Amino acid sequence: MRERLIDLLIAAAVTAATTFPAIWYPPFHPGAVVLGLFASVPLIWRRRAPVLVALVTGVATTWLSLIQMLPDMPYGQLVATYTWAELASPAWRIASIVATTAGVVFSLVMPQEKPPSFGYVGLMFVTAYALGAGVRARRDRIAFLEERTLRLVEEQAAAAGNERARIARDMHDVLAHSVGLMVVQAEGGASVVRADAGRAEAAFDAIAETGREALVQLRHTLGVLREQAPEPAGVDAIPSLVERARRTGLDVSLDRVSLPTVDPVVGATAFRVVQEALTNVVKHAGARRVSVTLSLSDRLDVCVRDDGRGGDAVFGHGLRGMLERVQAVGGTLRTGPRGDGPGFEVVASLPVGGR
Repeated sequence: MRERLIDLLIAAAVTAATTFPAIWYPPFHPGAVVLGLFASVPLIWRRRAPVLVALVTGVATTWLSLIQMLPDMPYGQLVATYTWAELASPAWRIASIVATTAGVVFSLVMPQEKPPSFGYVGLMFVTAYALGAGVRARRDRIAFLEERTLRLVEEQAAAAGNERARIARDMHDVLAHSVGLMVVQAEGGASVVRADAGRAEAAFDAIAETGREALVQLRHTLGVLREQAPEPAGVDAIPSLVERARRTGLDVSLDRVSLPTVDPVVGATAFRVVQEALTNVVKHAGARRVSVTLSLSDRLDVCVRDDGRGGDAVFGHGLRGMLERVQAVGGTLRTGPRGDGPGFEVVASLPVGGR
C-alpha cells in the first residue's frame, strides 16, 4: 500500500512537470498534453511492468522532443530508467539499455541539438541507471545476508542436535558399561560373601573402582555443558576396560600393536566401541571368552569377539549409538554372528587422522 501511494505521488508530480509547458505557455497544444500524459501517467504501474512502462514513456518522450515540446528534463523517462535498472532481469536490462540509448540519441539528433546537450542528457540517464542499479545491489546484498543468517542458524541448530546426540551416547556408554559391571560384580560378591570372603572383598573393591571411574567419565562428559574442554578416554584407556571386564569372571584377552598418536576423537571412538561391546557381552551374551584386537594399517581396526549366544541379537540403543559414533568420524562398523564359530563380533574400522 505504501509503495502504491509513492508511485501515485511520483506519477502525479511527473505529470505536472511534463504537461506544464504545453498548458501554461501559449499557444495551447492539446497533442503535447496527451503525449505528456503518456510520458508520465504509466509510472503508476512502473513496479509491475518496468520495461513496458519505459517503452511507453520513452516513445512519448521522444515524440515530445521531436515537436519541441519536451520540458527541461525528461522526467518520466528518467524515473522509468531508474525503475528498470532496479527491477528488470539481466536480459531485459541489456535490451532496455540498447533501446534507451537509441531513443536518447534519436531525440537529440533529429531536433539537431547542440553537442553539449548530448553530455548533459547522457549524464542524467547514466545517473538514473546508477541509482537504480545501486538499490538493486543493496537489495540483493540484504537478501544474501538474510539467507546466510538463516543458513547459519540452521547449521547451529544441527550442531547443537549433534552435540546433544553425542552427549547422550556418552552418557549411555558410561552408565550402561559401569552399572552393568557393578551389577554383575555385586551379584558375584553376594553369592560368595560367606563361602569366600577374599573373592567377595575383591568384587566389592571392583564395584567401588568401577563407580569411581564412572564418576570421572561423567564429569568429563558433563563438562561440555559447563563449557569445559572434555577429556575423552582414548586408546590408552582400553586396557583398563579389559581389566574391569576380567573382574566379572570373563576370560578377556587383549591383542594390540604399538599405536601412533591418533586423532583424539578417533581414540575416544575406539574406546567407546570396546566399552559398549564388552558391556553387551557382560549383560547379554553369556560368554566365557572374549578377545579384543587393535590393529593398524592405513586405518585403526577394532575387533571384539565373544563365544556367547549373540547370534542375531540386537542390544537396544547401544549398537545404534555405536554405529552413529563410528560414522561421525568417517569409519565403518560391522556387527553380527561370528563366521568362525558361535558368538558375536563387533568390527570397527576408523581413519587414523579422523574425518
